[in-house]
Amino acid sequence: MDVKDTVSKLTQGIRRRLPKSIKKPTGESVKSFIKSLPARLRERKERRRHSLMTWLSLCFLVFSLITLVVLLTFQTLFFDSSYKAIKIRNLTQCASSIKSNVGYGDVQRLMLVISSQNDVDAILCDHDDFANFHRAYASIINDVSMIDDLSTAELNDYFVKARNNDGSFIDVIKNPAADSSAIADRGEFRGDIPAFERDNEERLIYAESFSLEGKEYLLLLESVVTPSMSTTQTLLFQLRIIMFILIAFSVLMTVSFSKMISKPLENINNSAKELAQGNYDVVFSGSGYREVEQLSDTLNYATSELRQVDQMRKDLIANVSHDLRTPLTLITGYGEVMRDIPGENTPENIQIIIDEATRLTSLVNDLIDISKIEAGTMKLEATVFCITDTIREMFGRYNKLKEQDGYSFTLEHDQDVYVYADQLKISQVIYNLVNNAVNYCGDSRAITVRQTCYDNRVRIEVIDNGPGIPPEKLKNIWDRYYKVDKSHKSAKIGTGLGLSIVKTVLKLHKAQFGVFSKVGQGTVFWFELPRTNKDGEPM
Repeated sequence: MDVKDTVSKLTQGIRRRLPKSIKKPTGESVKSFIKSLPARLRERKERRRHSLMTWLSLCFLVFSLITLVVLLTFQTLFFDSSYKAIKIRNLTQCASSIKSNVGYGDVQRLMLVISSQNDVDAILCDHDDFANFHRAYASIINDVSMIDDLSTAELNDYFVKARNNDGSFIDVIKNPAADSSAIADRGEFRGDIPAFERDNEERLIYAESFSLEGKEYLLLLESVVTPSMSTTQTLLFQLRIIMFILIAFSVLMTVSFSKMISKPLENINNSAKELAQGNYDVVFSGSGYREVEQLSDTLNYATSELRQVDQMRKDLIANVSHDLRTPLTLITGYGEVMRDIPGENTPENIQIIIDEATRLTSLVNDLIDISKIEAGTMKLEATVFCITDTIREMFGRYNKLKEQDGYSFTLEHDQDVYVYADQLKISQVIYNLVNNAVNYCGDSRAITVRQTCYDNRVRIEVIDNGPGIPPEKLKNIWDRYYKVDKSHKSAKIGTGLGLSIVKTVLKLHKAQFGVFSKVGQGTVFWFELPRTNKDGEPM
């Protein structure tokens, strides 16, 4: 096979794996395929992710397997050692009971009770005149007992070993019956001959030496230390039953818990997808456990806020569109009149165009300020200035309203006050509050700005005698895009975005501010700033 054939086969293989749209690739199809690669990779990654039910199932099954492995390990590897330790502790307790009653009660009866209840053979020996130990009391209940056949020399040997080992000695020996050759060749019998339980049996001999009233004693206890074959088989049989029960229980719990946990999350996920599509009427319903309920409540609250913000944005677009359309129409109309009709190029017409252009500039500036607020880029440039002079200069801008519409503007103060703040932004705060008062002052058309000094602070209040604000709407007036009266006509001065800007500017100054109002009696907006002298030193 030459190089050309090899390249041809490789090309055919690649084409078979490409999407149908680019099996005959062109420049555009290749570019489209390359652009779609990230989306294809994300889709493949999403397919590889497992659901919550799958993870819970795996966790339960792994937990069950670990439990079974631990049980099996203890039943096989550590069962004999644990059984032996328990036997030793039991013999120690039995020896302590017998020892404490020597010379004070019916020791023989006590030994019989202990032997029958604990499956223990017991012998209590004392020494004779020749310092040899012999039985004083005995309780033998097993047919095969090693301590029952001990000689005097062996008793003396156990006594020495116990005395040399801090008073007690433990000896583990194999049952002599295991060496029996009575049935050495089991092949001479027909069928399966069960294993003899005593073939591998071990016995535990506990020896303890002690003195009482000048007399030496030796206490010997004997017990089987290897569990019987029937006991082991019983435990293994129970382990198998436990294994099947545990697996079945794990499967049942997996299905139940998976449905209980994943179903509310699936409902929340589906509702979230609807919310992402712009359906703000969706309701998140999650129940079953506290975390899901809290998540549902939080998402319902977020949905409510998004619904409100969306409505406010719609209102803002409608208001701004109206505010933009009106001055643009006037500017265009007066400009065409001045162009087409001789003699209409009058100062009055030019002033109207200038006023409407000023309104557009004010609107754009407020929109820029809102954007800065949302982006968090609004910064302060603090200087020392006279806030009283700032209010006086501002009132000069309202002369036209005084002349044309009969508005009255009053400044109440007893002295000139200096503050250390951003003069431009504080001027904007006062300007927006006054504009708001102009819009809602009612038929009285009277606006009052009151300056009050106390301690080291100055309080500025902007007062109107308008219809007031209902109590249920007071908490929302500082929110962006919120409008108390949606039917209110566009203001002659201002844009309707002022209060949200006021709130942000005053928070940047860490100033105290607020509003109180009574329906039918008017509204008072106020804020406070620290006072300084002309040099900027605190008062």
